[in-house]
Amino acid sequence: MPETAELPDGVVTAVRGARRVLVLTGAGMSAESGIATFRDAQTGLWETFDPGQLATPEAWAADPALVWAWYAWRIRLVRDAEPNPGHRALADLAAHREVAIVTQNIDDLHERAGSQVAAHLHGSLLDLRCAQCGAPFEGLPELPEEPVERVTPASCAGCGGDVRPGVVWFGEVLPEDAVRETEAAIGALGPGDVCLVVGTSGIVFPAAGYPSAAAAQGATVIEVNPVESELSDLCHHVVRGTAAQVLPALVTVLDEG
Repeated sequence: MPETAELPDGVVTAVRGARRVLVLTGAGMSAESGIATFRDAQTGLWETFDPGQLATPEAWAADPALVWAWYAWRIRLVRDAEPNPGHRALADLAAHREVAIVTQNIDDLHERAGSQVAAHLHGSLLDLRCAQCGAPFEGLPELPEEPVERVTPASCAGCGGDVRPGVVWFGEVLPEDAVRETEAAIGALGPGDVCLVVGTSGIVFPAAGYPSAAAAQGATVIEVNPVESELSDLCHHVVRGTAAQVLPALVTVLDEG
């Protein structure tokens, strides 16, 4: 269990005074659950592969068995992971404030911790669908116990097409409903509300522009990150710590008063 972080007085005041809290989470949110970032997820068999070349419609069209093998292994890693104290703290936060979570992460750890997620901006590993007709695939196909280089994708019950992961690949547009829900959550913010930016590098758009949009609504923007990011300078407050260290401390200050 990580030690709980000390919070600056300005952060405590902002969180206690907020009615709504928008939480924008990135890869750092799940790091303490053992979920590697996209670029760091290459180990063993996959060390020689560029994830940017695997995560494209062109790669899928050229060799779906190769691409699916990589994603099947990533799904296995996510299914074996557990929510960390940061995920659970956000679920607890919803008992104190109106909370909207918008995540760039493709795992389901927020949901398994008990949170409702307003938007998965980059899709979800577990929302499988047919690559041909778009029909959702119920459940999960059999996953390899160890990394293998090729796995034949499951077939769609309707049209027989290959089933693909429900993530947004390079060159694909973000899900319209996710963008719409995110914009609605930002639009609901007002002066005195809070936007928590947790574990994101701030280099991927449009997500990197959302903290500024929240600030334009009058919200106090608070970064939670152990390292400096591209967003640090525009935030009103910065807390240098991990999600599992900082977010439980936020809930504690609400519990205390």
